[in-house]
Amino acid sequence: MASPPSPPLPVPLLRAGRPPVLPVEPGGDPAHWTARHRDALRALVTEHGALLVRGLGLRDAAGTAEVFAALSDDLMAETESFAPRQTRATGTYTTTPWPANQQMCPHHELSYATEFPGLMLFACLTEPDDGGETVVADASAVLDALPRRLVRRFTRQGWLLTRTYNDEIGASVAEAFGTDDRAAVEQHCRTHAIAYRWQPDGTLCTRQRRSAVVRHPLTGRRCWFNQVAFLNEWTLAPDIREYLVDSYGPDGLPFNTRYGNGDPLEPETVELLNGVYQALTRRTPWRSGDLLLVDNVRTAHGREPFHGRRDILVALADRVSLTDCSPTIEVTAA
Repeated sequence: MASPPSPPLPVPLLRAGRPPVLPVEPGGDPAHWTARHRDALRALVTEHGALLVRGLGLRDAAGTAEVFAALSDDLMAETESFAPRQTRATGTYTTTPWPANQQMCPHHELSYATEFPGLMLFACLTEPDDGGETVVADASAVLDALPRRLVRRFTRQGWLLTRTYNDEIGASVAEAFGTDDRAAVEQHCRTHAIAYRWQPDGTLCTRQRRSAVVRHPLTGRRCWFNQVAFLNEWTLAPDIREYLVDSYGPDGLPFNTRYGNGDPLEPETVELLNGVYQALTRRTPWRSGDLLLVDNVRTAHGREPFHGRRDILVALADRVSLTDCSPTIEVTAA
């Protein structure tokens, strides 16, 4: 006997400056409700780029993991992370550690990798006292708002991520690659188009050149897809940047970005990028129990500063290959 059709979802609330909010009646089993409405929820994310489900009643990591699994058959383990996460349940992690008093610039998760999530899933178990929104920005709108000259340069050259791994700032080699075995790390780098070198003291330095503009694998929309601004030294708070430069030198920063030809980014260019993101950012305060779905290619996400405890869980879903996104440069090591 065929199962009865799922009841229709309520119409999302559309408000200027906010991602669509889908209110649901509290009560019942969140994973069961999500599974019944999976196709409709995913269709709304494709239509709007992001969707906040309010009233779902998520309370713990185990229940959240069930909801994440109901939404995607492809939950990814993160590789090449720039900061370590903690595993809270199968396919379910803490958010990237970042100082509570600092803004996390909008970005696309793992946009420097050759494989990345097509869908980001966030669940709020405990809302902060103030701030802490997971903000979103439409990547096609960002691309359209940038100066054409700058877009042409990034389209032609791509962008370059440089990393110097250490055990103090960001992810260590073992945390980023899942192993500290040199042979295994080198094999990963060769397979995923990452140039690498080991310094005499054993420190690993990597460079990877990637496309800054891609096409969405489903819709074909051109998107500004990268972490040029987020991982650049000029986005850091001045005192933190000064500390890192004093500690590691200008060429030994844990992470930094450049133009694809290796030229350094000007502070005013990074300020321009962050300004465009800020102008196009949409935000809705978290409430405990919320679920947020974000199309990781079409939509950048970030985080506002906050006060109080903030417990947000995340899953990386729906693996996408960069080669399926019409990159504008060849996928090679720098």
